[in-house]
Amino acid sequence: MNLTTTGSVSSSSSLLRNFTEITKMRLSVSVVFSSVAGYLLGAETIDFLTLLLLCLGGYCMVGASNVYNQIIERDLDALMERTKSRPLPAGRMGVTSAFILASVLTILGIVLLYIINPTTAMFGAISIFMYVSLYTPLKTKTPLAVFVGAFPGAIPFMLGWVAATNDFGIEPGTLFMIQFFWQFPHFWAIGWFLFDDYKKGGFFMLPNGRRDKGTAIQIILYCIWTLLASLIPAFGVTGALYITPVSAVLVAGLGVWLIVYALRLYRLKTETAAKQLMLVSVSYITLLQLIYVLDKFIR
Repeated sequence: MNLTTTGSVSSSSSLLRNFTEITKMRLSVSVVFSSVAGYLLGAETIDFLTLLLLCLGGYCMVGASNVYNQIIERDLDALMERTKSRPLPAGRMGVTSAFILASVLTILGIVLLYIINPTTAMFGAISIFMYVSLYTPLKTKTPLAVFVGAFPGAIPFMLGWVAATNDFGIEPGTLFMIQFFWQFPHFWAIGWFLFDDYKKGGFFMLPNGRRDKGTAIQIILYCIWTLLASLIPAFGVTGALYITPVSAVLVAGLGVWLIVYALRLYRLKTETAAKQLMLVSVSYITLLQLIYVLDKFIR
């Protein structure tokens, strides 16, 4: 391999690395997973073209939100250990390049989702607007940013249902509510164990600004509300969205698991306990969505 070829491979590798980092690939894929779960729950028959459009369009929308976010926060990201090596603060990508990428992803995402149906595109656009224009600037001003950010964060699960049905009703509303409540213990756990790092960037993530019993109690309460919301489909009051008693027991067990780790954080108040709660919360929402989907196709 000559030097030109080596340089070309290195450049391609660097571009791919920058793309995956600035669009937060792991986070974006997890969000797309939520949308796919919502789609499978809402679809009477699976249209693989629609599913592909949802995956690609969803990734573009989430990726665009993350790029805009990092453009706005590039100076603050440079102050924190967790984020200082991102493409913008590290100088591996320019602001203009990042903005062009975000704009292309936004347009492409909206077009792909619009092909599915206009309602899906509308919710995708609302998600980007709220994340970039409301949640991002509020993060350095008030802990209420987490509340505002929970709205765009809860859209993906319900977006899949809307993509499958072109309708917003009690079913996607319930999926939205589950993921809405779940985000509070998830993000507050992150805010707890990254408290010192967030402080360097001036971010206010915890509800009362402190790692204390008050914050821990609120985390527990939201875990309980998440559990209760996740069991509503078992009572036959959410239209076409329904889970069997067996699945309800499994979902309840997941909820108890989440609450146990929230109680552990209340008791220990350590960064380790917060990190464990965060990991459990990620496993919780993934397993819950799998149970919902498997319940539909197995019963």
